[in-house]
Amino acid sequence: MADFTAKDVQRLRQSTGAGMMDAKNALAEASGDFERAVTVLREKGLASSAKRSDREAGDGAIATAVTPEGAAIVELRCETDFVAKSEDFVNLVNRLAETLASEGEAGLAKLESSVEDLKMTLKENISVGRTVRFEPSEGAVVDAYLHRQSGRGKNAVLVELDGGSTELAHDVALHIASSRPRFISRDDVPAEEVESERKTLETITRNEGKPEAALEKIVEGRLRGFFKDLCLLEQSFVKDEKRTVSQILGDVTVTRFAQVEIGR
Repeated sequence: MADFTAKDVQRLRQSTGAGMMDAKNALAEASGDFERAVTVLREKGLASSAKRSDREAGDGAIATAVTPEGAAIVELRCETDFVAKSEDFVNLVNRLAETLASEGEAGLAKLESSVEDLKMTLKENISVGRTVRFEPSEGAVVDAYLHRQSGRGKNAVLVELDGGSTELAHDVALHIASSRPRFISRDDVPAEEVESERKTLETITRNEGKPEAALEKIVEGRLRGFFKDLCLLEQSFVKDEKRTVSQILGDVTVTRFAQVEIGR
């Protein structure tokens, strides 16, 4: 009996770009383990991408706020695009973000009744989703970037810098919104994740028939691409692709960042 369903096959195809039979065979080889099936396809050169697609989200809107007391991102969830773009919904998520930034979680809790009231008014399931708050360290520079679509925020980033300017923090936040790094530097990537990727790349390289003597060099080159995808400092800066984010920053340090995006 199969350890997976047709929906699992479809999800794997959407995640990797693999054909139907290739996806089905990979799931069978992996005994239904989705992440292992992705790796199987990559090792056989059958995956066009290895992006994770297992984090599903409903509709909604996101807002950011930067105040002297703090900076915040708030996601307000709903069921439909129609509600997410409505004026009352957008106004509430903006109010939630301002309150979280200035008053913290205690302030946000005071607005629970407003969320419930809007739920009754719009006759849709509405709830506060992900929230992030930065209380700036002394001397730190914090700014936010919010990408809007159809009148509501869909992709939000907070960045904190040690040194630099608000304008630089904003530019870095804009970059993160577009490039979606997971870590600041390669030192932040868990060792087990690096080792797993290294083993996968070794298998891919051997399956391509590359000579054993060149294996290590080829794998190291491919690992640089892996780090570039994941790590902010190694990415090409979106506003000047001839330079990396690290080069743009110079002596300025990114101490932390956060990203919240509808649908991810």
